[in-house]
Amino acid sequence: MPTEKLAHAPPVPRESLPTMYDLPSEDPREPGLPDEFHYFQPQLLRETFRPPAVPTDRYFVATDLNLYYDVEHTNRYKRPDWFAVLDHTRLYEQRDLRLSYVIWQEQVAPYLVVELLSPGTEKEDLGQVQHGADGIPGKWEVYERWLRVPYYVVFSRYTDELQCFVLDGDRYQRRSVEDGYLWLDKAQLGLGLWTGAYQGIQRRWLRFCDVQGNWIATPTEQEQQRAEQEQQRAEQERQRAEQEQQRAEQERQRAEQEQQRAEQERQRAERLAAQLKALGIDPE
Repeated sequence: MPTEKLAHAPPVPRESLPTMYDLPSEDPREPGLPDEFHYFQPQLLRETFRPPAVPTDRYFVATDLNLYYDVEHTNRYKRPDWFAVLDHTRLYEQRDLRLSYVIWQEQVAPYLVVELLSPGTEKEDLGQVQHGADGIPGKWEVYERWLRVPYYVVFSRYTDELQCFVLDGDRYQRRSVEDGYLWLDKAQLGLGLWTGAYQGIQRRWLRFCDVQGNWIATPTEQEQQRAEQEQQRAEQERQRAEQEQQRAEQERQRAEQEQQRAEQERQRAERLAAQLKALGIDPE
């Protein structure tokens, strides 16, 4: 689905709106820190989100970063657990790491949003609560109607349930996960559940895979694979060296055998010559 401009943005001059530097993600009123799962899971997503046809400087991923979406209420934001933006600059205005993601400046909405279900946010994450008591739209409405995010994924660490929603027209439709993963066409990646150990923790994790369903390796796994390949190459070299040594030993043994046969032939020739001489026959 092509990236869409924000439909709710009125024609307000850019210079009159707050920028990323005015709207950072730090908020002293929210001192609580995420649990370990909310740290490790987004990290695994970041490490395995590598769209094969998109240059590394043309996509942006973020974890727990304020996403400001309403130009009429510039302090309103959502804070996705993880999101990705395609066909956009890796750095803010090509020069700086982002403090937040301000949609009226960036003008490119996220391509994929992932929320990690928590008991306190479950109803809002799944669209069961559209507005808060203050009238502020919930996550679902912001992702679906304001930003029109093509793919929205919700994962519960408590039940290991993966719920995937795809924007169809102007509404999210739940999508069954075929072949074990949700296919993201533009990114040419799949997103599914992998059972394995990450950061020493064995459980089910969300991670990306390629078109054949092969899980994208993390940098640590790539290093391990390279180390294993080097070890295999070293073992192959050792085996080749042993085989060469065996062949050399076999050649030496064959040479000795040939030398022994030649000596035996010489001795037989000498004995025959002596017998002929004894009979008065010139062996020549």
